Amino acid sequence: MIKKNIKVGSSMIERPIPMLVQTAGRFSSSLKLIMDNKEINLKSIMGVISIGTLTGHDVTICADGSDENEAMDAIVEFLS
Repeated sequence: MIKKNIKVGSSMIERPIPMLVQTAGRFSSSLKLIMDNKEINLKSIMGVISIGTLTGHDVTICADGSDENEAMDAIVEFLS
C-alpha cells in the first residue's frame, strides 16, 4: 500500500466527478481518498459525490494492489 498527501488543484472545477471515478476504475488496485476523517472509495461515484467539492482541499490518496504505482500516478495527475 502506498499513500500520498496532495492539495487538490483547480482542475477539479473543469473535470466532472464521473471522470475521476472512471480513471480509478481503470486499475485493479483499491483506491481511496481520505479527507476530513472520511475515507472514500474512488471507484464509487456516490462515495465521491458525498464528500462535495475537492478543489483546494488537502487529501490523502491510498492505493493498494498490483498496479498501485500506476494508479497513484493517474489519480494524483487527475487531481492536481
